[in-house]
Parts: sequence; structure tokens; C-alpha cells
Amino acid sequence: MGTYKDVQEALREPVKDLRSFIPDVWSAFADEHRHVMKDGALTTKSKELIALAIAVVKRCDGCIAAHAKGAQRSGASPEEVAEALSVALMMDGSTVTVYGPRAFEAYREFSNTN
Repeated sequence: MGTYKDVQEALREPVKDLRSFIPDVWSAFADEHRHVMKDGALTTKSKELIALAIAVVKRCDGCIAAHAKGAQRSGASPEEVAEALSVALMMDGSTVTVYGPRAFEAYREFSNTN
């Protein structure tokens, strides 16, 4: 497996291609994402940590890359990321022993704390 930056790069052209066929749907999804991830009762950082934990449970490498980067951008610390991943482990069990470390690695890649 390459880096999570590679995962994002590999998805760039296929996403553009699919988006060209469903621009209204893609735009609606992007708008939803922007609205959901704004600070509200929960901070953007909290929402990125939740999304990262869900990405791990769903075993989605593209989602892991996006939300690891989002967690880093929103100021999440390594301890906060690890704790969010511990919740995923509690809720989903053994698959998180594979995807949780991947998510932590992705976060560290985007935050340059390897």
C-alpha cells in the first residue's frame, strides 16, 4: 500500500470523471459536506475525528485519507486521533486492528509526525 497522499492522488482523476457525469449530485454532496463539517454544537475537529473513526469502521482508504487530513488541518493532536480510534476499536473490534493503525499512519503522514 502506498501513502495516503498517493490514495488521494489516485482518486483525483476517477473522481473528476464521475463528477462530470453527475455534477448536480456531486455538488449537492459537496455542499452537504461543507455544511456538516462547520463548527456548530460540535467543533470541526470533533466532526473530523468522528468521520475518521467511521471511515475506519467502513474500511474506506479514501475516506481515511480525507478525514486524517481533515483531523490534522483542524488541529487534532495524535492523542485525540488515537482516542477516537480507540472508540472505533471498541465499537467494531478486530477489523479496526488493521484499519485503525492505517488511519493513525495517515494522520501522522499529513501532520508530518512520523
